[in-house]
Amino acid sequence: MSLSTHGKAASAVEVTHISSHGVWLLAHDHEMFMSYEAFPWFKDQPVKAILNVQEVSPDHFYWPDIDVDLTRDIIENPERFPKVAKTV
Repeated sequence: MSLSTHGKAASAVEVTHISSHGVWLLAHDHEMFMSYEAFPWFKDQPVKAILNVQEVSPDHFYWPDIDVDLTRDIIENPERFPKVAKTV
């Protein structure tokens, strides 16, 4: 029995961990941490909404269930980008 599969390739982006401190995102073998302090939009969201992430263009990620889009640069350097949305 072969373990290889044919068809659609695995996603290039995925959430690998959700904790009380934040969310870890893996994209193209590069893991990034998004703290709730820097990215408050994720804090009180259901796991299903956080896991539903798409890479809409290279290094541009979108969470449709919570209408959040972030680039790799924003995730890695949140201090350079003021928060545009306010949390409820």
